[in-house]
Amino acid sequence: MQLSKDTAVWRGGRPVAGTDGRKEGTIAWRILHSHNSGTDTQLRIKFDSLISHDITYVGIIQTAKASGLTRFPVPYVMTNCHNSLCAVGGTINEDDHVFGLSAAKKYGGIYVPANQAVIHQYAREMMTGCGRMILGSDSHTRYGALGTMGVGEGGPEIVKQLLSNTYDIAMPEVVLVYLTGTPNRGVGPHDVAIALCGAVYDNGFVKNRVLEFAGPGVAKLPMDYRIGIDVMTTETACLSSIWQTDEKVEEYLAAHGRADAYQKLEPEEGAQYDRVIEIDLSEIEPMAALPFHPSRAFTIRQLQENGADILRQTELLALEQFGGKAELKLTDKLKDDKLRVDQGVIAGCSGGMYDNIAEAAAILDGHDVGNGYFSLSVYPPSVPVNLQLIRDGVQEKLLEAGALFKPCFCGPCFGAGDVPANNGLSIRHTTRNFPNREGSKPANGQLAGVVLMDARSIAATARNHGVLTAATEIDYTQPAPHAYQFDKSVYEKRCYFGFGKADENAELILGPNITEWPKIPALKENLLMKLACVIHDPVTTTDELIPSGETSSYRSNPMKLATFALSRREPQYVARTGKIRGLEDSRAAGKPGQETLDALARAGISAGVLKDTQIGSVIFANKPGDGSAREQAASCQRVLGGCANICYEFATKRYRSNCINWGMMPFTIDEDRAFDYSCDDYIFVPGIRAAIEMGAKDVPATVITKDGAEDILLHLPELTDDERQILLDGCLMNFYAANSKKETK
Repeated sequence: MQLSKDTAVWRGGRPVAGTDGRKEGTIAWRILHSHNSGTDTQLRIKFDSLISHDITYVGIIQTAKASGLTRFPVPYVMTNCHNSLCAVGGTINEDDHVFGLSAAKKYGGIYVPANQAVIHQYAREMMTGCGRMILGSDSHTRYGALGTMGVGEGGPEIVKQLLSNTYDIAMPEVVLVYLTGTPNRGVGPHDVAIALCGAVYDNGFVKNRVLEFAGPGVAKLPMDYRIGIDVMTTETACLSSIWQTDEKVEEYLAAHGRADAYQKLEPEEGAQYDRVIEIDLSEIEPMAALPFHPSRAFTIRQLQENGADILRQTELLALEQFGGKAELKLTDKLKDDKLRVDQGVIAGCSGGMYDNIAEAAAILDGHDVGNGYFSLSVYPPSVPVNLQLIRDGVQEKLLEAGALFKPCFCGPCFGAGDVPANNGLSIRHTTRNFPNREGSKPANGQLAGVVLMDARSIAATARNHGVLTAATEIDYTQPAPHAYQFDKSVYEKRCYFGFGKADENAELILGPNITEWPKIPALKENLLMKLACVIHDPVTTTDELIPSGETSSYRSNPMKLATFALSRREPQYVARTGKIRGLEDSRAAGKPGQETLDALARAGISAGVLKDTQIGSVIFANKPGDGSAREQAASCQRVLGGCANICYEFATKRYRSNCINWGMMPFTIDEDRAFDYSCDDYIFVPGIRAAIEMGAKDVPATVITKDGAEDILLHLPELTDDERQILLDGCLMNFYAANSKKETK
């Protein structure tokens, strides 16, 4: 895999060095600008359709309702694939599903019941089209292989679209991913995706850029293979993706009843790219991504040859990550120089594709998974795909081999399905292997690990009863390419298609756990922030900010969910924020506490400023926000009294947007500035409101420690006019409420 930061021009069907091209010639540029009402450099995008799942849609609709929602202006799909099995008791999950259906009836939405389809498979089958754009409140919203630009963002960005506003972003750079060659037998899409993540994630090569896949290698890949690579582009930290289209895309759309949605997309002669990645598919080997990130990429061959060293590195990483609360003993899995794993899972929007499952069945045909500790579970991505697997005898072969078939559910991707035993090692064709994504609870002394692998090598390992095996090491007959036989009738019988049929008289059905958002204050003239959490890990994921898994049952109850904030990373965080909230309550009542007065005195600041000063909690992390698009990572901090994040850089654009939309300052500091402060230190930011009103990019502040005070420079770059006003108003809901009042005057 070759990476080049030099610009390149598309000439004669390949990239050549040069700067004499036209950015307008890229597929990405043409699609973005066909949806743009802004300028060539500052885009204001309206999407063709929207999609959410049941961890996010309740909060989105509640927020939109509070901001004046009357009907859905574009098709809005609500799937039920995340929280369908998360409940810890009671009626919580199904209450939310009933709410979702009632919202679809009231506002004119599309509702997909639980276990019918995972979010992204439904979008591929029913919503995609060449040249379209889809916004989803899930980070893996990627439909580029079907000619559709998918963008995953936090719920507030969905709210903006529901209220007929725009997605505002600077025109992103476009990176050409030039594919050549043909994959070898036994090498699957996850192998290509893991190799790509390993090459570009740590160095930020494609961060917040659009990946555009083109080249002769594209034609060598069937659609499920392309889709499997594409959905994993999220793990590179790119903004979106798009692929050139051909007759295979045309056949896919036609088979799914949307022949008119096809158009040929390809780079124009002279198209200019900002960077280039060249991948020779014939050189890709079976890969493994070690805990705790998809970018920790090794070939299976490396893992077989140097397993002790690689696994020991992972054990040390776990020790550092969890501070000794739990140990991960992976080197114990090495026996007779062979690595033995405990579990295999093929699931969801990346692993559960028909081709992956069919090839796994071919590998296991006539064999079995054994009756030892190893187990294999398969989660198809939709009922139509599962029907075809049944009709073609694929499911029968896997069941005969000892595999288990599960419902269409995203759980294995975030820790709500097939949790391995303590110190278990699970190999999974899923999207992520972050800490706790397998469902363990390190705070309780429980820890397990996930290695991401392709379905083919998972099946080869299952065939050897858990001994790590690359699919290229065994003999099997690859199944012939299948013709898509999409049976839409199962959706027509079970899904509610209400777009364009909003019923303002329909009642929203609210279960007892569905609560309104608490009142969030507007920004005052000054900020006094108290550090509630300081994290110096290289990257902090959204899972660490708000854990996934069983906590998702409470995602419709903002205050209840917030009690889990940072619980697996910094258990004292919620208690600290409660005390800081108490300081603000005392200040607002005109009776500031002695602790607050003493802090100001140490910095020589008059207590008189408190009248116009807001006290809030703040977290520092080197690079926060990798992973999920869930806005709860930010909203949970906000409802606990959080007012800012401080970091060297944000891991993703979507998390930074979530912070802004929930009224939290997205402060950064210079990379060469040591942040050696601790919890209970204060940071005073005078004139913050005026600074935002004026569009200041640099904001002087004072850090107050127990020993005194010192200056620090905070940065607020790249804020749009709307983003500045959202911060001033306190959050997106307040922003819309204020606009509504202006319009009625």
